Amino acid sequence: MSDPLLEVSDLRKYYFEQDSLLDTILRRDPTAVQAVDGVSFEVREGETLGLVGESGCGKSTTGETVLRLREPTGGTVTFDGEDVADLSGGDLTAFRKRAGIVFQDPYGSLDPRMTAGEIVREPLDVHSIGTQDDREERVRDLLERVGLSADQFDRYPHEFSGGQQQRVGIARALALEPDFLVLDEPVSALDVSVQAQILNLLDDLQAEFGLTYLLIAHDLSVVRHICDRVAVMYLGELVETGLVEDIFERPQHPYTRALLESVPRPETSEADREISTLSGDVPSPRNPPSGCRFRTRCPAVIPPHDLDVDQATFRAIMDIRDRLDRGEFDTNDVAAVDEWRERVPGDVPPTAVDALNDAFASLVDGDEAAARDRLQESFETVCERENPNLGDGECEAACHLGD
Repeated sequence: MSDPLLEVSDLRKYYFEQDSLLDTILRRDPTAVQAVDGVSFEVREGETLGLVGESGCGKSTTGETVLRLREPTGGTVTFDGEDVADLSGGDLTAFRKRAGIVFQDPYGSLDPRMTAGEIVREPLDVHSIGTQDDREERVRDLLERVGLSADQFDRYPHEFSGGQQQRVGIARALALEPDFLVLDEPVSALDVSVQAQILNLLDDLQAEFGLTYLLIAHDLSVVRHICDRVAVMYLGELVETGLVEDIFERPQHPYTRALLESVPRPETSEADREISTLSGDVPSPRNPPSGCRFRTRCPAVIPPHDLDVDQATFRAIMDIRDRLDRGEFDTNDVAAVDEWRERVPGDVPPTAVDALNDAFASLVDGDEAAARDRLQESFETVCERENPNLGDGECEAACHLGD
């Protein structure tokens, strides 16, 4: 097993409302967007780690912060034994040569006023690599290596197709002969017919140049095709890590299972398979839920130990609590309250019925705080009290179901 080339420990990236230096130093803005909150992982030399999750979960921010394209709020990023945050001057320049990025939007990442050759040569010019002739030769070689022609040196980005533009971006990322690349959804903007070509190219380049990849993606078929290990991300936190075969064949976290079940499958025998749907919307990273951040949508949230109720019923109760916490009940609309009362299944235990009736009565009286306290008293779950730890094992899930 190879040594870790990249080690990320408790990485945090917050965006503050005022965004002043003092606010950033004191971390005093309570409405900060917690884009990345306590993420830890490692990428071993020569492997590909896939970072997956829904849009907005913090994947791209993680990749950019790892490269110090964004300054971290907290935590450490260690690259080949050196703390990236401590690098400056020549040491930071050396890190920039060894670590690069391929962006999601091929055309948007290319300067439209520069030719393909100039775009690929720019890193060589910035770092003063070789002579002018050496750089020209290097650029033409790279264009051919990524599947383009050296004759396309003088073409502008708008003269290329989307797949060709991404090849130019890959050639630019390889110009300085890096050891590590962040691939930020490198094929999501491309036609399906082109995606496989780019993925195969990245695979070939990794084998040829001994590259290490952090692949950011939301398409699980892409992850399965190219990755060795997977880290699943939700609302700024990692919820499960493991080998590709383990994640796809034996997922442990309810969120991972939901992601996998949402993938379209060609088998007609599975057309009627039951899909575990997620409840509600993704919470705001300004005010994430307490405990397990996935609990507001989880199809397997754990009821209190003294409450004998099935999962569907408890999920319905939790949806009422979550809606109340978000202030979405119109306490002046009695009909709306009655509508939510009717959504509670009929097989709720008597003690739970009493608690719900008390809460609904408080809502009708306009006392949301009393309703919220009554429901918390009766239905508080371990999932909201404690944030489950991911652990340090090879395959781990941050979920209380495994306790």
